[in-house]
Amino acid sequence: MADPGKPGEIRAAGAVLWRPGPTGPEVVLVHRPRYDDWAFPKGKRLPGEHVLVTAVREVAEETGITVVLGRRLSQARYLSDGQPKRVDYWAARPAAGAAEQAGAVPNDEVDRLEWLAVPAAGERLSYPHDARLLSDFASAPPASTVCILLRHAAAQSRKAWRDAGQADDVARPLTASGQGQARRLAAVLACFGPARVVSSSAERCLATVRPYAALAGVRGEAEPAFLPGAPAAATRDRITALAAGGQPLVVCGHRENLPGLLAALCESLGAPVPPGPPLAKGAFWALQLGQGRVTSAEQHSLQS
Repeated sequence: MADPGKPGEIRAAGAVLWRPGPTGPEVVLVHRPRYDDWAFPKGKRLPGEHVLVTAVREVAEETGITVVLGRRLSQARYLSDGQPKRVDYWAARPAAGAAEQAGAVPNDEVDRLEWLAVPAAGERLSYPHDARLLSDFASAPPASTVCILLRHAAAQSRKAWRDAGQADDVARPLTASGQGQARRLAAVLACFGPARVVSSSAERCLATVRPYAALAGVRGEAEPAFLPGAPAAATRDRITALAAGGQPLVVCGHRENLPGLLAALCESLGAPVPPGPPLAKGAFWALQLGQGRVTSAEQHSLQS
């Protein structure tokens, strides 16, 4: 699950950006002239910025390459000018259509970029924490497919909806706050690239994923099997079939059925259910699937 960090800690994020090479994956290292070192692309989180967005933005700024995030990697924690600093990392690949050569203009922060095979990258890296990160990256398949389980954003209360004379709970809409959450979610979910979107047919779920679907250029699909109270077998069979499809996936559901969806998905993959609190409104699990197994599982809220 997402770690909120420690008070006073500098937050940063980056990625091990990779591509297939003739003998295995090749990764990007950047050279920083200020320190005369070689490291993975990373940078500080902006105020109010989601850490996933930080990772994608910083890699693009330092390499000129737009990326899609994959498996969650280990954190690095160390002192920077005497202040504690935490850097979150993901495996990442160039987004579809993104150039794999440096498009960034050399500057005072980064003046060179190189694609290197993993052994050569290990020899070039300047810091032990980056060497450990590279070992973490190399410990599992680099390629993965994301499956996101998302709880809908803030909706009108059942009582207010009934008091307004509305009997159909499926039609209950998002609040203005929930609509704002849905818009913010679009940019956060986009860090994992475009995905198939399958939502409970409740309006509050469909409205939650609508901005992301529009941004990703996909059409959301309404799924009655993901409504609260749907037969458990139908819900289990549907999520299992979707995950077996082998394509990136965003599923939006409800507080009542998301634990069952997560459990069914993990059971189908022979994986334990990851520990973590119940999802808050607008929060999600991102599971990375690689070679038939779960290679990482992380929980995020809009405040991560």
